[in-house]
Amino acid sequence: MNIQAAATFNEDYEIHSLKRQVLSSRGAMAIAAAGLVLGIATFAYGADGTGANAVRLVKGRTVFSDESPRVELSVRNGYRFIGTQQINLYGVAEADQYVFAREGRGKTVESFYWIQFEHFLPSNDRTYNYGSKNTAQIGDLHFVYNVGSWPDYLAEMAANPASDGAGIERLLDQQHLAFPHRAAHVRMFHSPSADHRSELMIIYGEALPQNSTVPARKEGLDLYTESPDSARVLLEHARQGLVIHTR
Repeated sequence: MNIQAAATFNEDYEIHSLKRQVLSSRGAMAIAAAGLVLGIATFAYGADGTGANAVRLVKGRTVFSDESPRVELSVRNGYRFIGTQQINLYGVAEADQYVFAREGRGKTVESFYWIQFEHFLPSNDRTYNYGSKNTAQIGDLHFVYNVGSWPDYLAEMAANPASDGAGIERLLDQQHLAFPHRAAHVRMFHSPSADHRSELMIIYGEALPQNSTVPARKEGLDLYTESPDSARVLLEHARQGLVIHTR
């Protein structure tokens, strides 16, 4: 989670969480994530993705959610359910994380779906807002999204131990898997409520071969600006492996 008011793609990724465009309170300036000192708490769930008061569970390759939003998210054949956990983000939000991955060579993930249901805590009045103007309909839900690439995705994700990305990296590590180095992802956001206090985030990512023509830059590259054809192909890859139905 980036708690910042940055508007550009590069600024969005500076604090390594690879996640938030803007987190705003009602009319107040967002606080930079680097200024927060609260860490990340993680609570592992059972193999079916259930906890003591679970509103979501996993059956096979489908996540069933009873709220925010009430939806079924299914990942196609070839992906394995890696795990799920609940994390506390900087003391201001909580998130349920789910990961499905397809394994490549050397225990490196070839492609993955990272699904995250997140909400702000009652102790604050922050809201989710997004700078991207790109929109897509996937199944029954409408998303805003962006597409980016990196020469070392693993290092970028693990750089901030308190980030949601580092949380996903730890889930993969428990199964002796790791994010790829050179990689690109499509990051999609859906706002399930009018107050913008909760969100569904889905990230589809894939490894880029060494001879890939997709450009990458250390600080993160906005592919819709630098390589729009690549961005469209990656979005189509994300669509192909995901089925979304409201309940």
